[in-house]
Amino acid sequence: MKKSSLLLVLSLYIISSLVSFGLFSYFGAKAGNATVVVGDVPQEDNGTLLSQLLDIDPNEKKDQACPLTGKYYTNTERKAWEKKRPLAVMIENHPESRPQSGLSDADIVFEAIAEGGVTRFMGMFYCEVQRFDTTLAPIRSARSYFVDWASGFNQPLYVHVGGANLPGPADALGQLSDYGWVGENDLNQFSIGYPTFVRDYNRLEGLEIATEHTMVTSTEKLWDVGEKREWTNLSPERKVRSKVVGGEDWQEDFKTWKYQDSQPEAGAVTKISYDFWSDYSDYSLEWEYEAQSNSYKRNMAGESHIDLNNNEQIKASNVIVLLTTQKGPIDEKKHILYGTTGTGDVLIFKNGEVVEATWKKKTRTDELQFIDNRGNQVPLARGLTWISVVSNATKVDY
Repeated sequence: MKKSSLLLVLSLYIISSLVSFGLFSYFGAKAGNATVVVGDVPQEDNGTLLSQLLDIDPNEKKDQACPLTGKYYTNTERKAWEKKRPLAVMIENHPESRPQSGLSDADIVFEAIAEGGVTRFMGMFYCEVQRFDTTLAPIRSARSYFVDWASGFNQPLYVHVGGANLPGPADALGQLSDYGWVGENDLNQFSIGYPTFVRDYNRLEGLEIATEHTMVTSTEKLWDVGEKREWTNLSPERKVRSKVVGGEDWQEDFKTWKYQDSQPEAGAVTKISYDFWSDYSDYSLEWEYEAQSNSYKRNMAGESHIDLNNNEQIKASNVIVLLTTQKGPIDEKKHILYGTTGTGDVLIFKNGEVVEATWKKKTRTDELQFIDNRGNQVPLARGLTWISVVSNATKVDY
């Protein structure tokens, strides 16, 4: 072959490759392709994305209570969160996915088995993440009972990568459609894709990780999608809205939990331990009470549970162990079902004490409530509330 012909063939090959790559990238992103491969997500030393959101005067008073935690923030932060809806984000907990990113900045975390004894988290993000765009990872799929618990928060933006879809009671994707969430408040990666969601194979430096442990997003990327789709919230200043989910401020019928300012109790409950699945130590939990911070440090599988964003151990102001019915595995995917409505026993650890109480949730869309033996709402400590949902047969040591 002549040199000129060889150069022509080579040139045509390079051009066709570039065109094919461009078309694949474009249509893959438009279709919400779940296998987009990216490099490192740019981060600061504390793991948050490179975006500070609010300019807050350090002398500004913190006197605005968060509706999800009771914790006090500035008026600047309150004005920011009131324009948004809470994010309910599915985050996985397979040992190969650890450490996760963002859990320490959640306002509430629900924890339950996804399948086969493997637990999963649903973090509610709202007040604590207003200052910085916070990395969330790894994002995983929807489960029906998490949708039920999220429903008590008046249709938050529900964030997930697909979900259980076998016909039957565990069909989370079918339920999202039946409940009217698709097209209203459902942020499924399958319908959004890049760059809101990216696969970062380098999120755990120096480790090779499977594709299912690589999906990354951030709080502001998710809220940006919500804003573009007009899934926002009423602005108290403007008193107008274009298309608010459900046609109202999400807090309009939401009754915040009761909170208290308390000092740690003398003779405190210093350790709490329980399992989600018998003889499955990868998910065994122990919480250690720290009087100085009036919080509980989380240990999992015998090690400190660290947040990759800040390399610090996760701490919760309230540890709630909710006991309920557990059924399954119910199908070939080993899906589990939990009783999410009705009543049951609950143990509430806060301020160095334990309260034996009752949980109540009348319907899917009702809020989860914690009631004492006098019929009153149990007051919680201000800050992150961590809710572990376990079988009625679970032994809790403290």
